[in-house]
Amino acid sequence: MKLIKTVKEEIGKSSYPGRGIIIGMSENGQKAVTAYFIMGRSENSRNRIFISVDDGIRTEAFDSDKLEDPSLIIYAPVRVLGNHTIVTNGDQTDTIYELMKSGNSFEEALFTREFEPDAPNYTPRISGIITIDGAGFNYKLSILKSADGDPGCCERFFYTYETPIPGKGHFIHTYEGDGDPLPSFHGEPLALEIPDDIDRFADMCWDGLDQDNKVSLFVRYIDLKTGDTESRIINKNTK
Repeated sequence: MKLIKTVKEEIGKSSYPGRGIIIGMSENGQKAVTAYFIMGRSENSRNRIFISVDDGIRTEAFDSDKLEDPSLIIYAPVRVLGNHTIVTNGDQTDTIYELMKSGNSFEEALFTREFEPDAPNYTPRISGIITIDGAGFNYKLSILKSADGDPGCCERFFYTYETPIPGKGHFIHTYEGDGDPLPSFHGEPLALEIPDDIDRFADMCWDGLDQDNKVSLFVRYIDLKTGDTESRIINKNTK
């Protein structure tokens, strides 16, 4: 797989990649890294911000008076369960959290879910998990999608990265680009470069997103020796 040299280059290929997850390892091999972003075309989708909570982040309406249907836009994208950091584009975060807490696996939890019921797009559910193990970690990515827009078939893809490579991450997102209906992401996760500096990485991600459609970005670096985390949230909507 070709290594894309910059996150900004890959994210910037499309005006509307939708929602996206990146997981990988910093170049110096000392940090597990994840990023999650959301975009929006409608006023309802753009009326959001990320806020920090005790075990991760949540989406919240920027202007509660303009909030319409909250069912697919208000959720917890990131939750931490012990040595696991769960990152998803919907309320399957809670499904994974609760079922793993009960002894099920990441994969078993996602077999209870399908793509989003937002016909005719049938937006894929994308999910990722980082598992810290001693001074190392592994990560997984998943996408649940309709079969070329056919809601009668859910295609399930799981990708496991047992030995992360310093300076390299993988990126999945919901849409190939803009359209009506929106075309679902296809193919394997895309390889990206992960720098050591969290602010540089956050800037690369944010700058790569389309100015009109980007809404919010979350980035977290996890120190593999200490377990300490450093996070950044960027919201287009600000008070």
